[in-house]
Formats: sequence, structure tokens, C-alpha cells
Amino acid sequence: MAKEVSEEPEHAAPAHKDYSDPPPAPLFDMGELRMWSFYRALIAEFVATLLFLYITVATVIGYKVQSAADPCGGVGVLGIAWAFGGMIFVLVYCTAGISGGHINPAVTFGLLLARKVSLLRAVMYIVAQCAGGIVGAGIVKRSARDSHVPVLAPLPIGFAVFMVHLATIPITGTGINPARSLGAAVIYNKKAAWDNHWIFWVGPFVGALAAAAYHQYILRAAAIKALGSFRSSRSN
Repeated sequence: MAKEVSEEPEHAAPAHKDYSDPPPAPLFDMGELRMWSFYRALIAEFVATLLFLYITVATVIGYKVQSAADPCGGVGVLGIAWAFGGMIFVLVYCTAGISGGHINPAVTFGLLLARKVSLLRAVMYIVAQCAGGIVGAGIVKRSARDSHVPVLAPLPIGFAVFMVHLATIPITGTGINPARSLGAAVIYNKKAAWDNHWIFWVGPFVGALAAAAYHQYILRAAAIKALGSFRSSRSN
């Protein structure tokens, strides 16, 4: 009597998935308005952007007032890059568990496109970031009147910000954070601060769009493909 043999498909799918993507954030989620964690996140974004502006603008002012006779009187371009990158490192580390540690409207916009945050949260984050940027720059201006200005994911983000500033400060001044650009422009309100100000909004937002597309359709797609190949090799 012949023995019946049932053949399984060559690449049978495993019985369970060992990883699943979180569901995309809803576009409108009014229920967030009833959650304390939502307002806590807004406060975190406001305070983080305020501190970011306070330290970095103070550092830039310290560099601008450096006298040519005293080459050690300021922090230099390298010090500015360290200030920007170091502050991002510290602030993202402190706020990542509360708000996600955006501290930049362009980052929030990119995450909105990737469906990681709702439209309501994205809009409120951007408002909080811009308000924090304006207040932070205002504190620096007020402090500068009364006293001398002192020299003042988290690790890779901070290092990336450091490298970007180091490379592009001599070219554009490096306005990759629209909240920082807006805060300084509103408080100091000089004509030069508003010249081509739109570039420092359009550039980061276009970059966020490109980064979101690259992550969703290239990096993430490649990771899913690699995970599928790994599962197939385990099932064989």
C-alpha cells in the first residue's frame, strides 16, 4: 500500500509573527485633548525648545562678540557645533519618553507624514516648539542686557546635528530647526533676520518629507524584506 505524502509549500509562512508594526496614528484623535499625557508632552516640547534656543543662541552670540585680539575669547565654529549637537543629545534623551523628543517642527512634520503622530498632536507640537523658541531667544536677549553672555536615538541624533552644523555653518548659518530660526527672528526683529527666512522653513520641511519617504519606502521596506528572508531560511 502506497504511503500518502503531503507536501508543504516550500516557503511556508510561520504560525506567528515575531514582529508587527504599530498601527498608524489616526489623522484626527480628539480624545488626546482629554489626556494629561498630551499636555505633558506639549510642556516637554515647549521647555526643551526653550532651553535649546537659550543655550545655542547664547553660544552664537558669544562667538559673534569674540574679539580678534583674543582668539580664545569665544567658542568658535567647533564650539557652536558642539553646543547644537550636545543640546539635542541631552534634550532628546530627557524628553524622548514624554513627547518623543522632537524639538523641531520639521521632525514633527516628518513623523506626521509617516503616520506616527496625529494631525492634532503635530499642530500642537509645532505651536509649542515655536513658542518655546521665541521665549528662549527672548530670555537670551534679556540676559544679554544685564550681564556677560557665558560660554555655554539621542547620541546619533546629536552627533548628526553636530556634523551638519560643522559642515554648513560657513555656508548658510545652518538653520535646520524652523523653531530656532523663528524664535531668533521674532525677538531680534532685524531686517537681516527676515531676509530669505522662508528658506529655513521650506528646507527643513522638504528634508523631513524626503527623510520620511526614504524611511518608509527604502529603509523600512528593506528591513521587512530581510526579515522575510530570515523567516524563510528558518522554516526550511
